Amino acid sequence: MELTLTRPDDWHLHLRDGELLAAVAPYSARHFGRAIVMPNLRPPITTTAAAIAYRESIMKVTPADSDFNPLMTLYLTDTTSPSEIKLARESGVVYAVKLYPAGATTNSQDGVTDLFGKCLPVLQEMAVQNMPLLIHGEVTDPDIDIFDRERVFIETVLRPLVQKLPQLKVVMEHITTADAVKFVESCNEGTIAATVTPQHLVLNRNALFQGGLQPHNYCLPVLKREMHRKTIVSAVTSGSTKYFLGTDSAPHERQRKECSCGCAGIFNTPVALSLYAKLFEEANALDKLEAFTSFNGPDFYGLPRNTSKIKLIKEPWKVPESISFPSGELIPMFAGQMLDWQAS
Repeated sequence: MELTLTRPDDWHLHLRDGELLAAVAPYSARHFGRAIVMPNLRPPITTTAAAIAYRESIMKVTPADSDFNPLMTLYLTDTTSPSEIKLARESGVVYAVKLYPAGATTNSQDGVTDLFGKCLPVLQEMAVQNMPLLIHGEVTDPDIDIFDRERVFIETVLRPLVQKLPQLKVVMEHITTADAVKFVESCNEGTIAATVTPQHLVLNRNALFQGGLQPHNYCLPVLKREMHRKTIVSAVTSGSTKYFLGTDSAPHERQRKECSCGCAGIFNTPVALSLYAKLFEEANALDKLEAFTSFNGPDFYGLPRNTSKIKLIKEPWKVPESISFPSGELIPMFAGQMLDWQAS
């Protein structure tokens, strides 16, 4: 079996920097036309000038025969100014602003501590500029169970935000719960959308512990119960335009995953399209795959759809056990396993 799709985009991607950037960027360039690149570097990308410089670094390690286009984002902080949002929109390089609640995930220590108290003028300017807010939707209160943090964030932050600024475009990134699906479905078309990762579609939280602790299945937001996974699968394969592809591929060198305090993040770019195809096939929804991978994202962002094509072939292949780069190695998602679909 063979599928021809409009070239997909990745609407949530971590490319890191330095040697790691050089190692992982070609995988995204091979499969995707564009990618929304996350800004949580050290130091974070908080200004338009920094975003432009980061984009130049990405382009230097992108294969010469690729037309891959990284779409940059700013890291929202308590001190981000409305004037920076205006600069970002005028740059033609920055396409969104990312909200990390302080302490929620990797390199989020500089994130927002008081969204409504310190960031409201920025959010209002974003609405004026039609600049989407991309949300890591988890509270960080240590008294809240880690499996409940998305639900509580929706109740205490996201719902009040949407009520206060209904004109602000918001993407709930990497949704993981039935609560998130219910919220997205309750909102008006074109203002609230969600990205969905391959790991949250094909794995539940058992994958963290099967056969022993599995550090390469550890990500944030953490994997959830099977009931949540099934709800997300139903939403994504329903044909709704509110969901689109965002891998949240987040590479870490192997030793930073396999240690006493392992980093959160799954490097899934090499297998993402294979897993999405598998999921849609199992749901008897292959006819809806192209909209999810290639149409819904650009339509939400107000960008043209890609014109080039990519082929997915149903042909077994083995995922590499590891991927080496000068200062270490990466373990891709489903390392060493056989998958049914591959992109060409």
